[in-house]
Amino acid sequence: GLMTPEEHKKFESLNSPHNKFWIPCVWFSNLAVKARNEGRIRDSVLLQGILNELNTLRSQCGRLYGYDWISVPLVYTQVVTVAVYSFFLACLIGRQFLDPAKAYPGHELDLFVPVFTFLQFFFYAGWLKV
Repeated sequence: GLMTPEEHKKFESLNSPHNKFWIPCVWFSNLAVKARNEGRIRDSVLLQGILNELNTLRSQCGRLYGYDWISVPLVYTQVVTVAVYSFFLACLIGRQFLDPAKAYPGHELDLFVPVFTFLQFFFYAGWLKV
């Protein structure tokens, strides 16, 4: 991998109440400063550029780690539940019968059981339970 066996032993032997996955970044930062002091990195501007790139990588990894805090199936269930309830609220308002006393042209009162609306409701409500 990316660690030598000695580094891996040292990494595993560390006792910390916090997550240890940032420790290699600290090691890298210390080695970069040591390389600057030894003259392997020519000036502080180059060292700053290297450390800025490391911080960019670290922030991107932190953002990726943050995505794991909320379980995707939980979010999916909540979104689908809100979508189904919103759909049926819209159906409740949009599929109402019109007042036959006002005699809207082309909109006579249909006196039938809305079978397909019931089927839609039963299927969608059933899928919420899956």
